[in-house]
Amino acid sequence: MQDQNEDTEWNDALRKHGIIPQKEKVVEKEEVDQSEPVNNYEDMTLDELAEFEDEEEERVMEAYRQKRIAEMKAARMKAKYGEVNEITAVEYVQEVNKAGDGVWVVLHLYRQGIPLCSLINQHLTCLAPKFPAVKFLKSISTTCIPNYPDKNLPTIFIYKDGDMKTQWVGPHVFGGMNLKLDVLEWKLHEAGVLVSDLEKDPTPKVHDVMTSSIRSSYDNQKDESSDEEY
Repeated sequence: MQDQNEDTEWNDALRKHGIIPQKEKVVEKEEVDQSEPVNNYEDMTLDELAEFEDEEEERVMEAYRQKRIAEMKAARMKAKYGEVNEITAVEYVQEVNKAGDGVWVVLHLYRQGIPLCSLINQHLTCLAPKFPAVKFLKSISTTCIPNYPDKNLPTIFIYKDGDMKTQWVGPHVFGGMNLKLDVLEWKLHEAGVLVSDLEKDPTPKVHDVMTSSIRSSYDNQKDESSDEEY
């Protein structure tokens, strides 16, 4: 007997006149995309799971490594300063206002013979190579701004994108000659100029200073009392 599902002229004629049923359409199975592996974790052995985890870890670590390389390259492109440069009034606009997009500029106005100005210049000299993406500048006050009063020294102007963001004027802002390097670094950190690796504000608290003074006074009184008894 002839197969009704065969593609022959006779079967086509019989189908046309309704003598045999129409041929059933064969639904083709969708092709499975083999471009990406399908992982059925339940069917994996312990060795296969361990191998898969190793491959995943390597892939994640490689992605992280590439990300760090890109970050380091970007940091090196920004790290183009690293020292404190002296400027004059003529160079002010070019060096400060036109420093470049996203560049933080720290300008110290100082005068020779003022101890706190010398101390801040020393601190800036230490900070500049630590934060080479920041543009550290200094200028003699009257050279940069004619008739600038000494009572306002030291003065630090902080700029970004040509605009002044912060200004610190006068010795009281810096705490006088007690200013430590890490305290100045933290001040710049809080101003957004740099990202410090200090974990907390190193500025001595008033309570700590008072406690230290009271303890010192008490110890001196004990020493004096012991001397009198002796």
